[in-house]
Amino acid sequence: MQDRSDPVVTRLLVHSLILPAGSDTPTRDEGTAIGMAAGGRGTIDAGPFVGRGSFGAFDEGLYVISGPFVFDTQVLRRQVGTEKSFELVLEAPADLGLPVFGVPEGSPIDLELRLEALMEGVLATGTASVHAVGECVRCLRDVEEDFDCDFQELYLYEDAGEDELALEDDLLDLEPVLRDAVVLALPHNPLCDPECPGLCPDCGARLADDPDHTHGDAIDPRWSTLTQLTERPEE
Repeated sequence: MQDRSDPVVTRLLVHSLILPAGSDTPTRDEGTAIGMAAGGRGTIDAGPFVGRGSFGAFDEGLYVISGPFVFDTQVLRRQVGTEKSFELVLEAPADLGLPVFGVPEGSPIDLELRLEALMEGVLATGTASVHAVGECVRCLRDVEEDFDCDFQELYLYEDAGEDELALEDDLLDLEPVLRDAVVLALPHNPLCDPECPGLCPDCGARLADDPDHTHGDAIDPRWSTLTQLTERPEE
């Protein structure tokens, strides 16, 4: 028996068991069943349907069917100019961002998304609002900040090149675009303050906490032996 969370099986459930004959728009109850079939997770707020726990995000028929960042675009019917706009709150995937500054796994992502059917594919335009955490590269103090990550990407129906994205059986995977948008939005060298002086090179003390921190005048290493003789206690 196949896993109900499998994308192919989920699509069969959606079209053969959930939608009424001749209908492309799920009702509220039908939406719940689709969400259960998808086996997703997160908090969804998408117009007429609101679901928590199991996945089901709808805006007049647009729904997530295989994970939080995979969308079925069949509802657009490839009719040029047709579009769907909606809002979602999703959980951040693992390793989102940079090694020194990233979005914690499972933290909320506020996503605003519009999908528009064009001649050659589906244009995905939106903004992902994320909360990133990390360390200051100068003093290693904890840093956290909110960012709005804008993105726009065309998913081709067919004949996608090496650097282009394509729909797979009308499924649109937004996660690669989201990852690129977050990386571009985050600073590669996060700072707790633009004027952060960093750490003392001798003892590692945070200089911002002690502006007068010092270890005395630097001594020329060529004279270090004489200094040790002068500091030797009298016998």
